[in-house]
Amino acid sequence: MFTGLPALSHEQQQQAVERIQELMAGGLSSGEAIAQVAQEIRQTHKGEQIRARFEDEDEA
Repeated sequence: MFTGLPALSHEQQQQAVERIQELMAGGLSSGEAIAQVAQEIRQTHKGEQIRARFEDEDEA
């Protein structure tokens, strides 16, 4: 379950992707780059938050 995810515009999402790509080009793994960018977004994001819950569809 995820709650309080930042609501990002398309432009902000694109900037995040570009930042991840830069970090990966600098030697980070994709997981490390994603984690770092996610942390940066959480620390600096001032906009709306998404209330979301994701459940495994395979669970019965």
